[in-house]
Amino acid sequence: MSRGASTDIEAVEAANTALYDAVEHADLDTLQDLWMDDGISVVHPGWPVLTGRDEVLRSYALIMANTDYVQFFLTDVEVAVHGDTALVSCTENILSGGPAEDDGSAGPLVGGLVVATNVFRRAEDGRWKVWSHHGSPVLVEREDEDDDEGGLDDGDVQL
Repeated sequence: MSRGASTDIEAVEAANTALYDAVEHADLDTLQDLWMDDGISVVHPGWPVLTGRDEVLRSYALIMANTDYVQFFLTDVEVAVHGDTALVSCTENILSGGPAEDDGSAGPLVGGLVVATNVFRRAEDGRWKVWSHHGSPVLVEREDEDDDEGGLDDGDVQL
């Protein structure tokens, strides 16, 4: 691998990390700066395809406004750079929570797994910007319900 390719991979990794950091910190200004200006799309788990800068950024604004706490632990991160386009695939191990309790303690926390594909393009200023994000929920088998009446049969999966 040439030094240029290594540098591009590191820059794409940094841009990918910045994307998740912006969502974690509900930083819409930074998030806006991380996306390309046109031709963008996003698929959040369970949502239809959203296209165009206004729709994409509105979706993130809605998510951030309605999420009191979110943290991403990225695993299985793979980066491929081809010219001015880069592909990042990863597993988002997501921890999110609701409003704080009346006593000030943390609200209920929920975990989830999403496999994500993030496509980046090199912008005119040389920075890597998000062109497309697609997240798909991971189906997990719930072993604790296997023996319960009405639970899952072998081979069944549940979100």
